[in-house]
Amino acid sequence: MPQEPPSGLPAVVPGEGDARPAAHGWAGWVVFAGVMLILLGAGHVIEGLAALARGGGGGVLLVSSTTWGWTSIVLGIIGALVGLGLLAGAPVARVLGVLLALVSAVTTLASLRGSPGGVVVVALDVAVVFAITVHGGELRSPTYR
Repeated sequence: MPQEPPSGLPAVVPGEGDARPAAHGWAGWVVFAGVMLILLGAGHVIEGLAALARGGGGGVLLVSSTTWGWTSIVLGIIGALVGLGLLAGAPVARVLGVLLALVSAVTTLASLRGSPGGVVVVALDVAVVFAITVHGGELRSPTYR
């Protein structure tokens, strides 16, 4: 039986197995975050392929289109894999998912150029960060599976 800390506050890391708290309706938000990471990763891969097709110099964020394209493709693939890991309930995917969503939001803000689509991507990134940080552990709950 897990013991509470002396201060009476709940443990920071929930217990394993039956000691893990039950999943709530918020577990669906974590599934949403995983699916969004996969879709955002696919979008970044497409953006990277478009940057490679443009070629030439002078790309986004003071880097060449080729550098931006390959970076976007690699991060998109990693984002999609992290989304799959998040759906599987992997704890490391929670940390990587938050980091990738934050990187995606910052780079999207840096390269907006007045398009409303970028604002939607940033809003989705914020929703992903919220879902993962607040409710990310619920997919590992025994009552969810």
